[in-house]
Parts: sequence; C-alpha cells; structure tokens
Amino acid sequence: MSGSGSASQPGNSRTLSRVVTMEMFPFNQKVALITGAAQGIGRGIAETFAEAGASVALFDVNGEGAREVAGHISGPGKALAIRGDVAREDDVRAACEQVFRHFGSLDIVVNNAGIETGGNAVNMASSDWDRLMAVNLRGAFLFAKYSIPLMRGKGGAIVNISSVHAFVSYPDDAAYDASKAGLIGLTRALALDHGKDGVRVNAICPGYIETPLHHKWLDALPNPEETMKEVLKFHPAGRIGTPRDVGQAALFLASDAASFITGTYLVVDGGMTAGGH
Repeated sequence: MSGSGSASQPGNSRTLSRVVTMEMFPFNQKVALITGAAQGIGRGIAETFAEAGASVALFDVNGEGAREVAGHISGPGKALAIRGDVAREDDVRAACEQVFRHFGSLDIVVNNAGIETGGNAVNMASSDWDRLMAVNLRGAFLFAKYSIPLMRGKGGAIVNISSVHAFVSYPDDAAYDASKAGLIGLTRALALDHGKDGVRVNAICPGYIETPLHHKWLDALPNPEETMKEVLKFHPAGRIGTPRDVGQAALFLASDAASFITGTYLVVDGGMTAGGH
C-alpha cells in the first residue's frame, strides 16, 4: 500500500531498505529477543532487526511458526526460535537464560506479544480479563524482570509494543484498552527504576497495521471494502501501516541514535489519532 515510486520494484526496494537500515542503525554486535514473533508485527520487527545485523531470538507460543520465521530470516544476524508463553514465569526466565547462553549476550527485548478479547466490564468473563492481562501486561513485566539483570553493566533497551488504544478507547474493548494503557505506565516505571543500570525503556503505539489479525477482522465484517475505504479516510498518510513500519520504529528506539530517549512512547499510526480517531 506504499505510495512510493519504487513500489513496482519490490526486490530493489527491499534491498535498498536493508542497506539503509544497516548503515543508519548497525546492530551486528547486538542480540534482540522479540516476543510474539511468529507472525504480524512481531515477525516484521524480527526481520527488521535481522536485516540490521542483529542476532534475533523469536519467542512465541506458536513454536512451529517461530521456527518457520527463523528459517526465512535473511541478513548477517543469526536466528533462534523459542516456544513459550509470556504469561508463564518459568518460560520467560528460561528463554532469557537460553538466549544469553546461546549468543553470549542479551541487549534488546521487544515485548510485542499480545491478545485482544472483546467485551465490556459487565459481559466479559473475568477469566478472559485475567488471561488478557497475563499476556499483554504480565508478560512485559516478566521479560523486564529477567532480562534487565542480564543487561546491567553494559546497557540495553526494552521496547514495549502498546497501542493507540492506550489513549483512544473503543466500545467493547475494556480489557485491551486497560492493558495497553497499563503498558505505558509500566514503560515509564521501568525507565525510571533502571536508567541507573544503563537500560532504556520506551513504547510504541501502533494504529491500524496490515497483519493477519487485521485481515481476519476485515473478513468478519459485512462489507470489508467499504470499511477499508472509511478507515483510509482518517489516515493523513493515505494508507494503513505495515509490520515493517513498526519494526523501523523499534529499531530506532533500540539504537544508539535514541540514546537520550527513555520513558516515553512513539505513536505509529499514519496520523490517525491527530484527527481524533
């Protein structure tokens, strides 16, 4: 959905993107762990970091999907797939230790794993609320808990993938909105507590992003084409985002170019919320 003139030459565009990425943000000595990396935004982030030269660990409850992505990642970095549940403390602790043993370092964590379950406070099952909070918020807490000690002394970066739902709410999305707002609060707290350890913590708030989940949502609607036309009307950028858009933002926040940026968030929504949507 790119409006650039190079869209007709995807191979050349991808090659140029990789060259620019590696020159602007060299990560050849870095190790990044990305959660929820088997598809969608997480996959885009993992691919972007690998193209910048980083070694990447792909953590996902879908172990087969993570291995498939790891097998397709290009670039000078190495890829490691790990099956696990971000809400299970033993899985998170073991993953951080495995990455450190395998690569000899853990420099970056991108907390991307998340789920969305609709409902309001009255009709949503409390078990659904608990599970969503466990994945979306507890998972980020656990990865911070076990990765920060491995970053102390040499520094590191954590990037939490929140959402525009953190500050723009929608009907029947109480738990998801609360979890994403909570992730912003956690980001600030982690940055404040662990700046002295050389660890920077920031968040990204994506809007509409072209992922399998987005297409699943569209397909469930009576008129997907008309819905997308309406969606595009409130995007000044003229398109919705891609996983690579989020990946490039994460790459920047994890890079030395952002060394004086911590405790804040970056909105990646094509200008959608600027118009009040």
